[in-house]
Amino acid sequence: MGKRTRSQRRGSSPKNRVSSHKFPAANRIPRVSEKMGEVTDLVHSAAHTAPLARVKFEDGTTAHIAAPEGVSVGQELAFGDNVSLRPGNVTKLSEIPEGTPICNVESRPGDGGKFARSGGNSAVLETRMGDNVRIRMPSGSLKDLPASCRATIGVLGGHGRTDKPLMKAGAAHYRQKARGKLYPTVSGVAMNPVDHPHGGGNHQAVHGPNSVGRNAPPGQKVGNIAPRRTGRGRTREQ
Repeated sequence: MGKRTRSQRRGSSPKNRVSSHKFPAANRIPRVSEKMGEVTDLVHSAAHTAPLARVKFEDGTTAHIAAPEGVSVGQELAFGDNVSLRPGNVTKLSEIPEGTPICNVESRPGDGGKFARSGGNSAVLETRMGDNVRIRMPSGSLKDLPASCRATIGVLGGHGRTDKPLMKAGAAHYRQKARGKLYPTVSGVAMNPVDHPHGGGNHQAVHGPNSVGRNAPPGQKVGNIAPRRTGRGRTREQ
C-alpha cells in the first residue's frame, strides 16, 4: 500500500472543510429571457472575489449574479435580447457591440458563465464572425465563442483587492481557509524523497524528467501532466 496523497489526508479531516455559511449563493446567470429584475442586496461572499447581487424577478423568484461596477441596490436589471448597455444587464453576445467590456461570459449557451469572473476582470468583444464572436480574455488571449452565449455588461466589481498587502501570515491563512485551500503550500522539491517524487537531492531541484503520463497513479501524478511540449519555446525566424 502506497502513501496517501496530501489531498487524501486533507479530505479526511474536518478542519479542512469549508463552512457552509461562507457560500451564500452560486454565481450563475439565471436561465431567464426577456425579464426584469431588481437588485435587492449586494452580498459579500468569502468564496468569491467579487460581490454578488441578489436579483428579485417579477414572479418572486431570486437569483445571484456577480455584480459589475456601478450596480447598486434598487437598480433594475434587464435579461434578454433588446437591453440597454448598462452595467449589470445580461444579453447574448450577438447583441453586444464591438469593444464593449463584458464579464461572466458563458462558454456554452445556458451554462451560467465561465470566463472573466474574478474581481476587477473583464473581457472585450473584438469582432463577429457569422455564428461566432471573438472576445479578448482578461489574459489578452483571443477566444471564439458561439454568438448565442450570454454575458453581463460591464467590468466586474472587486477591483483593487490585491492592492493592500498581506501584512502577516495570519491574513493569508484566513483568506485561504475561507475557500478550503491549504496554506502554506510546500513545494515538492523541498520535501524528502518519501514525501514527493521531486524531493531529495543536495539542492532543491527536480532531478530527472518532470513529465508524467495521463494515466499515472495518484501520488506520482505531479509536475507536467501529459504535456504537449516542454522546454523554452523558440521564436520563428523571419
